[in-house]
Amino acid sequence: MIEERDDVIAGRNPVLEALRSNMQISRILVSDGKKEGTINAIIAIARKNNVLVKEVAKAKLDGIISEGNHQGVIAFISPIKYVEVDDLLENAKQLNEDPFIVILDGIEDVHNLGAIARTALAAGAHGMIIPKHRAAPITPTAMKASAGALTYLQVSMVTNISNTIEYLQGKGLWTVGTHQDAKDLYYQIDLKGPLAVIIGGEDKGIGPLIASKCDFMVSIPMKGKVSSLNASASAAVVIFEAARQRLKK
Repeated sequence: MIEERDDVIAGRNPVLEALRSNMQISRILVSDGKKEGTINAIIAIARKNNVLVKEVAKAKLDGIISEGNHQGVIAFISPIKYVEVDDLLENAKQLNEDPFIVILDGIEDVHNLGAIARTALAAGAHGMIIPKHRAAPITPTAMKASAGALTYLQVSMVTNISNTIEYLQGKGLWTVGTHQDAKDLYYQIDLKGPLAVIIGGEDKGIGPLIASKCDFMVSIPMKGKVSSLNASASAAVVIFEAARQRLKK
């Protein structure tokens, strides 16, 4: 699949200059194999700036932009500016509300990412946290799927979701995850206070380590021959239940 091209910088010098100018870059793809010269400088600065660098086959780069133009490296400009986790908590504080944060654990489809962001904003969440690795980045397609929500919803990108959950728990937030085999139903748990809702990936759901960190795990009762909902649909059910309880409070 050819990725979006309206957010791409290709070529060694253009990417290097973009990094040096502190342009908001979400990720960099470099051709696998031997690294030298400018490519090594790009990788070093990217890692220093906490920008994801991924080695891919040359054919992957060729599928995004012609070989003569990419020179073995492509950078994707982020359509949003990421914030720190503390900024999400400060957002809630400024509104004099209990923090309400949505955390994504391994969502890989940018359409689901955008749809969940739209739900989070509509439900009054103070922000969303996404992982840097093994997950969908925010792209123009995700922006479109969010129907503009990602323009307004604050998003933090973190290296370690597990550590972030522990950090939020230390700040007084309760954490609730979703799993189809959980004994508690989503509407049976108190979701009114400081809260983080964790949504798992499309295929595997919440990982075992993340699940072990959650204060509660909840399920959505299902009837018929379908055993589970799409990730964004599951997210909407739980997030709006939290919003309903918080309105009653």
